[in-house]
Amino acid sequence: MSVRGGTSADGLAGLLAAEVGGRPGGVETAVLKDTRVTVVRVGDAVIKALPPGTDPDGLEARLVAAASLPGVLLPPLSERVRHVAGRLVTLWPAGEPVDPADPEGAPWEEGATLLARLHAAPVRPASLPAHGGPARVTRAVAGLAEAAGDARYAAAVRTINAACEPLDLGDGHAGTAALVHGDWHLGQVVRYRGEWLLIDVDDLGVGNPAWDLARPAAWYASGLLAPELWGRFLGAYLAAGGAAVRPEDPWRELDEPARALTVQLAATAVAAACGEGRPLDEVEDALVSSCGRIVRAASSR
Repeated sequence: MSVRGGTSADGLAGLLAAEVGGRPGGVETAVLKDTRVTVVRVGDAVIKALPPGTDPDGLEARLVAAASLPGVLLPPLSERVRHVAGRLVTLWPAGEPVDPADPEGAPWEEGATLLARLHAAPVRPASLPAHGGPARVTRAVAGLAEAAGDARYAAAVRTINAACEPLDLGDGHAGTAALVHGDWHLGQVVRYRGEWLLIDVDDLGVGNPAWDLARPAAWYASGLLAPELWGRFLGAYLAAGGAAVRPEDPWRELDEPARALTVQLAATAVAAACGEGRPLDEVEDALVSSCGRIVRAASSR
């Protein structure tokens, strides 16, 4: 498998083996992901290569923040960013991921509690960039160019663009200065040394913490997350002192970021279907339909 940016997965695995005191080929390696980012596991360590153009200063500030929040964020093996074949590379210990096949048994409460603790952590706005949530929405919508020219997906693209148009993506601050993960979902939670921790600080930054609740809120609003699971998640967040939303009316803060995440999820889904040359599946169609409801609600105001 080749790695975007000019370095083979085997090359990254060899680098990681050397960084953790091993030798290329001396321990088991596995490519975990090879998309915009490349993630390779070697033994008990993981190396992550970021996309070309990633800001090194912002990434290093995020590594320092991760190291400073034990019990909340998985600590990096090094706070120093490395450079490999034009890519920025970070090093991490390997954790045990959540089982995607068991949503009811997933650590909803633990993940929500970690977010509440993250949002309550002291932040120094000057040391961290704005969180990357809004930029992820923009990238997802921009990725619809090919689908827009395909008659099978053109109507879905128009609906997604119409739902995106009134969004205020800005920088995600919304007048707040909390520490925000920027791309939270259950895939960003791992068990490490007996405790659940948050991983993936690529979009960590300052801003509106409601963005971290927006993905499960979008799934719930689209009918794709069971009400009891949404209730478990939101209830645990509030019980842990989470301040991103008001208990009496959480959708007052959630509405805008949840609409943005619905657009992002739908755009990513349509782009994936187009890339594979297949019709939208049931989940993807539900996300596009949710964008349609957003458009109709906006036009009725």
